[in-house]
Amino acid sequence: MRRAVYPGSYDPVTNGHLDIVERAARLFDEVVVAVMINKSKSTLFTVEERMDMLREVTAHLPNVRVDSWHGLLVDYCRQRQINAIVKGLRAVSDFDYELQMAQMNQRLSGVETLFMAANPLYSFLASSLAKEVAQFGGDVSGLLPPLVEKRVQQRLAERA
Repeated sequence: MRRAVYPGSYDPVTNGHLDIVERAARLFDEVVVAVMINKSKSTLFTVEERMDMLREVTAHLPNVRVDSWHGLLVDYCRQRQINAIVKGLRAVSDFDYELQMAQMNQRLSGVETLFMAANPLYSFLASSLAKEVAQFGGDVSGLLPPLVEKRVQQRLAERA
């Protein structure tokens, strides 16, 4: 079985993330979308909330499942017999950072990293940017799945 993991913080999941998940799901028998836990990072949503949103927006993909992990991604892969990591690249700056990570992960475990070029419609998009635009009342429709957009607006209203 060809299995891959697509790691990220997904705070919140964007249409760019969803595009990579859908494309990876066509290439692998199973894709695990792994919400990586970083306790030093300030997030808008809890891990459970992010996982719930991911489950909802990927429900149409039968070979995609959602999980979470705290620690080295290669340990996650090793424990679950996953031999590929999928990463989306938006720009050269992403490549510089992700290449180092890919080489380290390969050295530590033999797990390969596959880079997928971002759809040009989303090549500028980052969760942090979408949150910032939403926080100042900007239009994020088309950038986030509709249910995620609604939850972002609700959470920002709660915090205001």
